[in-house]
Amino acid sequence: MSRGDPVLVTGAAGFVGHAVSHRLLDRGERVIGVDIVNDYYETSLKDARLATLTAREGFAFHRLDISDAAAMQALVRDNKVVRIVHLAAQAGVRYSIDNPFAYEKSNLAGHLALLEASRHAEGFEHLVYASSSSVYGDKPMGGAGFSEEEPATSPVSLYAATKRACELMSEAYAKLYRFPQTGLRFFTVYGPWGRPDMAYFSFTRKILAGEPIEVFGGGEMARDFTYIDDIVEGVIGALDHPPTAGENRVLNIGDSRPVGLMAMIEALEAALGVTAEKVMRPMQPGDVTATYADVSKLEALTGYHPQVMLEEGLKRFADWYRNYYRI
Repeated sequence: MSRGDPVLVTGAAGFVGHAVSHRLLDRGERVIGVDIVNDYYETSLKDARLATLTAREGFAFHRLDISDAAAMQALVRDNKVVRIVHLAAQAGVRYSIDNPFAYEKSNLAGHLALLEASRHAEGFEHLVYASSSSVYGDKPMGGAGFSEEEPATSPVSLYAATKRACELMSEAYAKLYRFPQTGLRFFTVYGPWGRPDMAYFSFTRKILAGEPIEVFGGGEMARDFTYIDDIVEGVIGALDHPPTAGENRVLNIGDSRPVGLMAMIEALEAALGVTAEKVMRPMQPGDVTATYADVSKLEALTGYHPQVMLEEGLKRFADWYRNYYRI
């Protein structure tokens, strides 16, 4: 696919933004990447991701704060952007407990700036933005996955609250200004080039350093681990299928095969060829017991069907990790 207008990707130096940008470039799109490259985790990893993008034809990078509404509106206007994949945000549940105002600025003010830029853009076609499975709160995992129809009214972290607030802001803007939007509720994305604050990544670092790992929630938690390549296909599929004007469509994007924390650790140990020393800890504030995506809506819309099982995905991650860190 090739079009004259570029796609704006916010959070292009981030885990998902980096992968989505590459996929868009692969199919002949022009991509404008935006990122502030903050120090929430090692900036060297963000710089390395960016280096793989800036080396490619068709990619242009702007180091900007997405909460700068005037700058974002000018960027969209001057480049005639009509499609946006908005992935930039302050991530992390536990970080939000000690740094709440970072979430106000990046997640709330940043999302509002993108909404304003979109509604003022001539001929605007589609805003796809990142939400989170955390909006469901700490709900029990029954026989079926979490459905988009379920109320998302009991967040257990500020991060979750900001993501739900972004969905509501988009709902209002869709009705007021009649431009199509899709919010994607991400479920535990993992894989090469991932985020060092995620459990599988930090476990890998400690295991290979011979350090014990802390297993929270008594190892009873479960997550819907979703491999990065599968996530990217879902994001691109959603981008290519905008809803009607005036609609803010919210969709789950996950693997739909939740795995217990201890089973994930066993798979990671197998991928690394090392057995971890485990220290059991209680649940941490802001964490949820389980996540489980019902992805039937995204599947019906785009044919989305995750392909990479956790064992294979962790093996690919382990190979990347050893190569990147030269271990």
